[in-house]
Amino acid sequence: MTKKLRNVVLVDDNETTCFLNNRLLNRLEVAEQVLTYSKAEQAYQELWGSHKEQPSVETPDLVFVDLKMPGMDGFEFLKLYSALPEDVRRRTVLAVLTTSMHAADTARVAQYEGVEYLAKPLTEEKMQKLLHKRF
Repeated sequence: MTKKLRNVVLVDDNETTCFLNNRLLNRLEVAEQVLTYSKAEQAYQELWGSHKEQPSVETPDLVFVDLKMPGMDGFEFLKLYSALPEDVRRRTVLAVLTTSMHAADTARVAQYEGVEYLAKPLTEEKMQKLLHKRF
């Protein structure tokens, strides 16, 4: 097991998905803190909104974001994230966690350098691979 992460953030409008992923991450003890958001807008604002000032949440090591959500979706979240200064992005690994294996979606996500693409459900094996690859 690699080092323990400080913060992992889950952004998904599905309560069951958030609950199960939160349980998995806590069971694996991969992070000191797991935060969940059902709205991408709120997550983005609290994590990086006006990134010049002190954000209300400590910079996360890892963010999982769903693609299909009401309001701001995962693609808009990715777009805003990719517009952040490089030093801000370098501190956080962004992983899309989605049920969509649609070629158009994977191609859209692939445009964003360094973003991981994982199929739901999140499993211990997928989590270990991601941690091994990126941390």
